[in-house]
Amino acid sequence: MLIQFKCPDCGADMTFDAQEGVLMCASCGHKEQADELKQEPKYREVEDSTEASTYGSESTELQYQCQSCGAVIITEPNTTATSCSFCGSPVVLGDKLSGALSPKYVVPFKISKQNAEETFKNWSKKLKLAPADFKADMKVKSLTGMYVPFWLYDLLGQGEAKLNATKSSTHREGEYEVTETKHYEIYRQVDLTYNKVPADASKKMPDTLMDKLEPYEYNDLKKFDTPYLAGYVSERYDRDYKEEFPRVEKRAESYMDNYIRDTVKGYDTVSFSKRNYQVRQTDASYTLFPVWMAYSMHNSEEHSFFMNGQTGKIVGDTPVSKGACVAWTALFIFIFGIIGALIAVLLNDMALALALPGGIIGMIVGVIVGLLVVSSWRSAMKGVMTAGSNTYLNAGQSKVLRQYDHYTHTTTSKRKIENNNNN
Repeated sequence: MLIQFKCPDCGADMTFDAQEGVLMCASCGHKEQADELKQEPKYREVEDSTEASTYGSESTELQYQCQSCGAVIITEPNTTATSCSFCGSPVVLGDKLSGALSPKYVVPFKISKQNAEETFKNWSKKLKLAPADFKADMKVKSLTGMYVPFWLYDLLGQGEAKLNATKSSTHREGEYEVTETKHYEIYRQVDLTYNKVPADASKKMPDTLMDKLEPYEYNDLKKFDTPYLAGYVSERYDRDYKEEFPRVEKRAESYMDNYIRDTVKGYDTVSFSKRNYQVRQTDASYTLFPVWMAYSMHNSEEHSFFMNGQTGKIVGDTPVSKGACVAWTALFIFIFGIIGALIAVLLNDMALALALPGGIIGMIVGVIVGLLVVSSWRSAMKGVMTAGSNTYLNAGQSKVLRQYDHYTHTTTSKRKIENNNNN
């Protein structure tokens, strides 16, 4: 079944407009609410028989016939929305979106193609370690709006953990500095609920980058309807919820760690010594999330980027300039070298002879700081995971069932205080 949405006024194709949040006719400007379309009999859903591709029985491609120009549309098995390669008419493959294959939810696109392209270009200009020519004129080779399949899991996390904690205090006894460290055994038993934890369900998409596109804002979560797909590419899942569960289970366990750690307060150090968690799935909803996929060429190499089609967050494979890395590190070395020299002189009654060793120490610090900062910038260029452990926590249905903080013992260490007085 091929679904094409035709304008009731002029007969042209209608597509979902991300900025307006409605189906819109590019020809005459007619608009319709996407979630009301099934109540409107004036829109026709064109049915067409689906057959195996003529390219051979072993092929997994399928053929449809475009109702606008009559051309044959060849698709891969998991494609659920695309466009005719001859006339460009957007089509939705309804037979792949029915029954068990029908998504429960969809987050519609909110960022238009034009805005996405501008956002990609503006983002590239702010990359400190990207090559200068890439930042100055990022050319998007192709930009595709795709609804990526996800599973949204409702999870119940139950279990217990033991932690070791310490509190330290320091005082002076004659020539010695004495440090007393009190040791504690911490116990927490929790019953936690997490709602709609996402995991992409497409083998084509890189899991790490899809995770970094989070969070999606669920206030825009809609019950699925085919008009939202008009004008975009869409894929159905090829990894079911059982296959994806182990990856989500690991995320939930890390969330439980963070929840428990946040209940342990007032200590100088805290570390886990034992965990016993059980994560159970209570629901899994097939959902489509909006993603803009961009490809750009630099020095004959193709780089891929992904944008959250709702929030505009970007992650991807950004080219890195070795020259920029060296230049930024050298700048940190220079700055800290000057600071080190000045501090050495000022602390020693303007003794200029100490400027050189102070500068050398500052330069060493500059090397360390520069390498750390450049390394963090390189990681940030690929995208940062911003969906934290509380993003999906249902606080109203989560609690600590049992807890205690037991003092166990005290350890003491002494350090002789060096006397720097030459008298």
